[in-house]
Amino acid sequence: MIFASVGSMMPFDRMTRAIDEWAAEHPHVPVFLQIGDGEYEPKACEWKRMVPHGEYQRHLNACQLFVAHVGMGSILQALEIGKQTLLMPRRASLREHTTDHQLDTAGKFRNRPGLLIVEEAAELQAQMTRLIEQPMEGPQGIAPDAPAETIANIRAHLAQFAKA
Repeated sequence: MIFASVGSMMPFDRMTRAIDEWAAEHPHVPVFLQIGDGEYEPKACEWKRMVPHGEYQRHLNACQLFVAHVGMGSILQALEIGKQTLLMPRRASLREHTTDHQLDTAGKFRNRPGLLIVEEAAELQAQMTRLIEQPMEGPQGIAPDAPAETIANIRAHLAQFAKA
């Protein structure tokens, strides 16, 4: 099963349409897509505009492949559970976002094992096929919390700031 999410803040019809087109050509692979407030409504896969957190986590845990926009929440959730993830950044030039920060974020994660970044719809579709047929090794799971030493240092810094 493929679980895909465009996030909750902005629509991402370019990605939604590409995934739906792929699903139409691969009816044997179940696809669940969270589309946010996008105008395009998928025809070939199951979808919802918004997915409650618990349901989102169930889909993420159950999927063979997670496809998402390059949002930090999506990236961190995938890294925490070690899920192979295909990411596509929104682009300001296409009016998918107000800035190109997702391209910058993609650059920072481009060489991370278990994460694959694509920028075009055709490349997204090709990689979906490849990753279903030949999954990449998932990323090393990360801890959901910062190390205790980091937390203690932040607390100490905040305590000093509060005294000032």
